[in-house]
Amino acid sequence: MLDIRKAAVIGSGVMGGAIAAHLANAGLVVTLLDIVPAQLLDAEAKKGLTLQDRVVRNRIVLQAKEKMQNPKSMQLYTKTNLERVTFGNLDDDLELLRQADWVVEAVVENLPIKKELFIKIAPYLKPNVILTSNTSGISVNAMSEVLPEELKPNFLITHFFNPPRHMRLLELIPSRHTAGGLLEYVTEFCEEKLGKGVVLAKDTPGFIANRVGTYALTLTIHKMLEYGLRFEEVDALTGSEIGRPNTGTFRLLDMVGLDTLNHVAPYLKSNVNSDKEKAVLALPDYIGKMLAAGYLGDKCKQGFYKKVEAETWVIDPVTLEYGPKKAVESAGLAAAKAAKSLPEKLDSMINAEDQAGRFVWDCIKHTLLFAASLIPAVANDATAIDNAMKWGYNWSVGPFELWDLIGVRKSVERMQAEGETIPALVTDLLAAGKTCFYDKDSAVTTGEKITVMQLRKQSEPILANADASLLDLGDGVACFALHSPNSSITDNAIALMNQAISEVEANYKGMVIASSGKNFCVGANLQLVLGLAQAKNWAGLENLVSNFQDMNMNLKYCSKPVIATPYAMTLGAGAEMAMHARQVCVYGETYLGLVEIGVGLLPGGGGTKELLLRTTETAQADAKVDLTPFVSKAFETISTGKVSASGSDAIQIGYLRSNDILVMNKDTQLHQAKAAVLHQAQFLDPKYRTRQYRVGGRGLLALCQYVLYNKKQGGFISPYDEYVAGKIAHVLCGGNVADNTLVTEQYLLDLEKEMFVSLCGEPKTQERMIHMLKTGKPLRN
Repeated sequence: MLDIRKAAVIGSGVMGGAIAAHLANAGLVVTLLDIVPAQLLDAEAKKGLTLQDRVVRNRIVLQAKEKMQNPKSMQLYTKTNLERVTFGNLDDDLELLRQADWVVEAVVENLPIKKELFIKIAPYLKPNVILTSNTSGISVNAMSEVLPEELKPNFLITHFFNPPRHMRLLELIPSRHTAGGLLEYVTEFCEEKLGKGVVLAKDTPGFIANRVGTYALTLTIHKMLEYGLRFEEVDALTGSEIGRPNTGTFRLLDMVGLDTLNHVAPYLKSNVNSDKEKAVLALPDYIGKMLAAGYLGDKCKQGFYKKVEAETWVIDPVTLEYGPKKAVESAGLAAAKAAKSLPEKLDSMINAEDQAGRFVWDCIKHTLLFAASLIPAVANDATAIDNAMKWGYNWSVGPFELWDLIGVRKSVERMQAEGETIPALVTDLLAAGKTCFYDKDSAVTTGEKITVMQLRKQSEPILANADASLLDLGDGVACFALHSPNSSITDNAIALMNQAISEVEANYKGMVIASSGKNFCVGANLQLVLGLAQAKNWAGLENLVSNFQDMNMNLKYCSKPVIATPYAMTLGAGAEMAMHARQVCVYGETYLGLVEIGVGLLPGGGGTKELLLRTTETAQADAKVDLTPFVSKAFETISTGKVSASGSDAIQIGYLRSNDILVMNKDTQLHQAKAAVLHQAQFLDPKYRTRQYRVGGRGLLALCQYVLYNKKQGGFISPYDEYVAGKIAHVLCGGNVADNTLVTEQYLLDLEKEMFVSLCGEPKTQERMIHMLKTGKPLRN
């Protein structure tokens, strides 16, 4: 029976170390091995070390450990996940491989070296081991030639994309010997446990994503020269307006590294058969000159662009000299920026009757034709290519989804009029009377993969207004779906939530809280708060805060289980709402925090109160237990606006509870939340609003104020930071009461509201709100 619990990664470089870290994030016990260095470093020799010392023999693999430990690498969900990783070398620690259920090879992209490694490790692998390679292009069948016969059915390629934690795509490429059952198991495991979007590819050069992505990039490079455009013009034309990343083409290449392009494009050029494709993959001369000059992109602080003081300059492909960027003028681009939907943007771009419009159409046309030519030789179907490009290259739509948006028949007629040969896949589609690759009405919720968008399309809502809906998840479970602008908490959302709670208590087993935006919820309507403050409408502000507090308390004390499903940015009011649910199914990539300090406020919707209760929960029962360390933790978290680095980190910080559920695959988040509702609906969970809680009182408040004074004197915080944090401390300590006074939640909520409204009246807080709304960044004044 296949059951992956322990894994080993061989090769601790850029990919190997990061793969090992993410396997640890997923809860696996991991061994990371690399080669023993051949020479002693001068620093090691000065310490009296030799090549026989363990620290020297593990030097290469320990560099990967150092990178994992660096928070800037963002490889680990939490620091404690490092405890799951054992580090060793390929001479002393091969015996550790016997424990591994899954072994991932991630060494240098060289077929002889990979074959030599497989021969070396084969005797140390247990009979049912799964063996995979992370190669980005070497043939799986060529690698499998050296494997023992009993290992061949258990071997395939698992091609992770960099960085493995954040990039969703995982390409699986089986060999001619790979067992079908193994492929199914690895697909399911990587989707569910690693959170990957798995695409099945064939044993062809570059597989799917790099084959299409590199073609699209190099095609754009050639077309730029053909149309006489500048780099900054191309980036403006090939970004989000055509469904590609905001960076455009050349800014993206700076981020990836020109050396990476110079590795992938020549490799593909030497391995594909089509002369036309080879011509596109041939890099122009100026790329070689940039490589020779060391202009590789961000890693060298200059590539196609570089920073010159406060400005961004762009390179000239002829002289290789940098100069200021010029304004991009295009009627089609201007119309696309004004358009609201992607179909409208695309229509403006590809039909613009200027040089820019003709360039965009030419790039899109040839990319679509190329993608269609790869089926079935490279990919089984259009969905595989579309998913590969969305998950591996961050395109908002894949080639065939884009083709549907611009109209297949209409665009094909234009292509034919321009003399293009249309692949059989497309002509057969049109000959069958179809006009698109995807049936728009076929997107229904099936199995474990459910989205809010599908739910909204599938049936009429139970309740709805402009900013939220109550939808039927089936089996007696309802789903509150937030779809307000920027996924913010609005008056409409609050009103519908209260209606939803009443409806669920009367007619459903429980409710899931979900969102349809890019982020779960970025907070409250800051513009509304600022407007009320500037108008000195204090009654309106108090009413706004009270309504949100009441909503969250209704959530917390709902008689039916309520499960929140935060993901991505879950900030301010979004975090407060999630914290008041009975349980949370949190996506691994969730950045959750009470960040109100950044606009000169404190969490006023119950977040300050709720974090206090959570951090002091274990100390509440015994009045002899000093509350200081518990309250201090909550105080530091709120006063610094701490945001979690992951869903796991949100639990460690204390925003979420230890019994909250970590979900690795966002596609299954609603399904798992629904299952949690159905499980909890079997049990009574009585809670009482009148329960009293112990607070620190005046003594603890004085200590917090002393800490703030010292921070101000040391220059760590501004005088106004001290003032705002003092208000936070006032709430967390229970206000002006004696030490260990018992208070209710409502008492703490009233303190929250009082401090929140008073801060709204402060000019410096209003300055911070204005600055945030204008720039998206906090102001320290």
